[in-house]
Amino acid sequence: MRVNTVEKVMKSSIVCGYAVTQPFAFYIDAQPMIQDKLLAETEGLQYGENSKIVRNLQYKLTKLGHYNDGIDGVYGLLTEHAIKGFQSSNDIKVTGSADKETMEALIYEEKKAEINDISHIIQSLNSSSSYEDVKTVQEILFFYGYYKGTVDGLYGPLTEDAVNQVKNLQLVDTIEQDPVTEESKEQEVETPVDRDQSSNESEIVQVAVEQSPTSVIETAKSYMGTPYVWGGTSPNGFDCSGFIQFVYGQQDKIIPRTVNEIWNFSSPVDSPSIGDLVFFETYQAGPSHLGIYLGNGDFIHAGSSSGVSVSNLNESYWETRYLGAKRIN
Repeated sequence: MRVNTVEKVMKSSIVCGYAVTQPFAFYIDAQPMIQDKLLAETEGLQYGENSKIVRNLQYKLTKLGHYNDGIDGVYGLLTEHAIKGFQSSNDIKVTGSADKETMEALIYEEKKAEINDISHIIQSLNSSSSYEDVKTVQEILFFYGYYKGTVDGLYGPLTEDAVNQVKNLQLVDTIEQDPVTEESKEQEVETPVDRDQSSNESEIVQVAVEQSPTSVIETAKSYMGTPYVWGGTSPNGFDCSGFIQFVYGQQDKIIPRTVNEIWNFSSPVDSPSIGDLVFFETYQAGPSHLGIYLGNGDFIHAGSSSGVSVSNLNESYWETRYLGAKRIN
C-alpha cells in the first residue's frame, strides 16, 4: 500500500508540473520518471520479491538487453541472472541483488541509452539547427530534467546548457566522422590523369560496392580482441548479439538486437556456409548465443570469457549446444 500511495502522489506532482510548464508537449509520458524515483529510493530488491517495482526493474533490464523473459514483477532466477550480468558489465560487485548502487547505475545506463539515440543531433546542435532538431532535443532533455526552459524549438542559453550537461555527464557518445560519407554506397575511384594531356578535367569512375560474406567477415575480424560487455553494442565492448548487429550495421544492413529476434529474422539453411550465422542454446532454453561462420567449423563471436574471438563447432562445449545455422538475406 505504501508503494502505491507514494506512486500516486509522485505521479500527480510530476504530471501536473509538466502540464503547467509544457502544455503543448504533454503527450510525453511521465511514468518513467516515477519509475526512476521509486527505484532510486527503494531499499533494494532481491530474489523472491514480487512487486510493481520489480516490474520496473525488469523493464529497464529488457531495454538494456540484459533480460529476455516476461515482465511479471517476480524476482526469479532469470531476473537475478540479468542483474548479475548488468553488475558484471558495470564493475559492480556481482551479488544478484539490486542494491542502491545497482539501481543508480541502471537508471544512468537507461538514460544514456535513450539520450544517445539522438546523439547525432545533440553533437551538431547550434543556433542554426532546424526547429524540429532543437525541439526534439529539448523534449528529451526536459523529460530527464536537464532542460529547464519551454519546449519551443528555439536554440538559446538554456538549450545550450542542457546539451553541455549531458555531454559532461558522458550521456552521449562522441561521434567520429567516417572518411566515406554515409550518403554514398558507392566508392569513387579516380582514374589517373595523363600529365601530358592539356585537358584539366579528370575522369571519375564509380564502382558499385556489393555486400558479400567476405566483407562481413573482414569487418568482424577487425574487432578481434574487443572485450565482452553484457549489453555492449560498440567497439568499447560487445555482447554476442550486439557484436553481430554492429558488424551488419557497418555493412548498411539493419538487423534486430537480441539473439532470439535475429533467429526469427533470419532464414534457416541445412548447413552453414561462410558468412552464415550459427546459433547455440547456452544459459536458457532456445537460441541465446550466436556467431558468424568462417568455414572449417570455425566461427567468430563475442564470448563472455574471451571477448571477440574464434571458436570451433567441434569443441565439446559448442557441439552439444549447437542449434543450427541461418542466413541474413
